[in-house]
Amino acid sequence: MKPSDTHNERMASMTFSSVYPHYVTKVEKKGRSKEELHEVITWLTGFDEEKIHQLIAEKATFASFFGQAQLHPNAHLITGMICGYRIEDIDNPLTQQVRYLDKLVDELAKGRKMEKILRS
Repeated sequence: MKPSDTHNERMASMTFSSVYPHYVTKVEKKGRSKEELHEVITWLTGFDEEKIHQLIAEKATFASFFGQAQLHPNAHLITGMICGYRIEDIDNPLTQQVRYLDKLVDELAKGRKMEKILRS
């Protein structure tokens, strides 16, 4: 399944601050911590704790969020299905990056070991 242009535009304009509380709820409901969530976000984007909070406060769109990120060199190792899409087959770089983050949050919530999630 290939994301449509409309889907890609919607992903770009969605704010990180609108999705972040859902990430927190998802991982905490499964016994993981906000600190572990931040570790995952930091691994993927290079953002420190302060930068994560700044982007939330700014209501940064995902386009802005990932535009400022330094993606981890092993991010391409994040594969599999998320929301009906095979991550490695998504051709829009921004949509793929958002799905990378979604996949990491899912893996964290499912109890996967941190060293596996961080592809180390």
